[in-house]
Amino acid sequence: MIVHPIDYRYGTDEMKRIWSEESRIKRMIWVEVVLLRVLSEMGYLSREEYEAVRKNARSISPERVREIEAEIRHDVMSLVKAVAEVAGSAGRWVHFGATSNDIIDTAVATQLRDSVKILESKLLRLIEVLADMAVRHRSTICLGRTHGQAALPITYGFRFAVWLSEVMRHLERLEGMKRRLLVGQMSGAVGTQASFGKEGLEIERRVMRYLNLTPAEISAQIIPRDVYCEYVEFLANLSTTLEKIALNVRLWQRSETQEVFERFDVSKQVGSSTMPHKRNPIDSEQICGLARVIRGFVEPQHQSAILWEERDLTNSSAERIILVEATVLADHILTKTIRLMRNLEIDAEKARENLERQLGINMSEALMIALTKRGVSRQEAHEMLRRCAMKAYEQRRPLKDVVLEDEQILKYLRPDEVEELLKPENYLGTALERIDAVVERARKLLESRR
Repeated sequence: MIVHPIDYRYGTDEMKRIWSEESRIKRMIWVEVVLLRVLSEMGYLSREEYEAVRKNARSISPERVREIEAEIRHDVMSLVKAVAEVAGSAGRWVHFGATSNDIIDTAVATQLRDSVKILESKLLRLIEVLADMAVRHRSTICLGRTHGQAALPITYGFRFAVWLSEVMRHLERLEGMKRRLLVGQMSGAVGTQASFGKEGLEIERRVMRYLNLTPAEISAQIIPRDVYCEYVEFLANLSTTLEKIALNVRLWQRSETQEVFERFDVSKQVGSSTMPHKRNPIDSEQICGLARVIRGFVEPQHQSAILWEERDLTNSSAERIILVEATVLADHILTKTIRLMRNLEIDAEKARENLERQLGINMSEALMIALTKRGVSRQEAHEMLRRCAMKAYEQRRPLKDVVLEDEQILKYLRPDEVEELLKPENYLGTALERIDAVVERARKLLESRR
């Protein structure tokens, strides 16, 4: 019986394969096999014995492991018994010197390693898409908004560049985190490697080298969970950016705005079961909803880092849920966001119409700055324009018409200057240069990764 929506609704196949139960068991078996390889190199068993185990281990089924676990009620020991069953004379060396979390944590590190590769590749794709959008809409002028109210003009390219810069920082965070996150251990019952003796550090180093991991600097029975906390915090931070992007798409798609739209297949897509006209931003809404779930894992993961002495088991059950769901869902909404941005439709004419509907009132700052440059104190200029803006609001008249009736303002500004100052294109500051700078950095980043 399928219960969880990840099984049938959310998540990409590539990420779900990494975190499937079958993958978890196979990775743990592989860690056991790699340990035997290193033990054979160190003279504990022969190369032939190791090769026989390596070959036969492929036949171990997750079903057999679960069958043993149902009897003995220990997940790692059931796996050890399953490997020993096919190990022949090498069976006595299976799991030699190791503790359960040497196998569990190291196997999880391989899952994280492969997950990070996917997240990196998709972050690069999102960076590429946002850079393209920033260039394409570099000069697509629109109404900026603060507090949900009309503000100064901006361009959609500038908005995409802001998001682009943020996503590049997430990639930087992920890069910096890898050396701390992708670590394994082969350290024994309390971390001292007592069962391996003086060879412990070399055994651990070799095992991690074969698994493309780094040995943990020091660990007790388990790898310290601050690294998992950092990882889940990263996913939460990334999901917050993705939700912010999706939220703004939803805002700009509202019927009152209609500047931006999710791609909608008008030939067959249905927006509502009762209102045939609807074009709902369903992908954006799903991104927002699942981002909240991902952020919800931050606190339980932090709680899972607080353990008795060398460890207890309170982290285990929680992490089986946290790491899987947080990773699969973060990858899911990252994939959705790439598609959302790639297919985004922008109505430049509607954006211009919404801008002009403000009757120039949102451009009052431009006049205030000009008056200040002509010798009026900034505070006095602010009051002069505030008075005109309120009058324009009340009378629903263009700000230009009200200003041109104000003799005090006309002492400092000519009518033609007022008209030029109230053109949105003339009040973008360094917006275009800043877009270009961010896009250039993104292009260099993408080129360095090819």
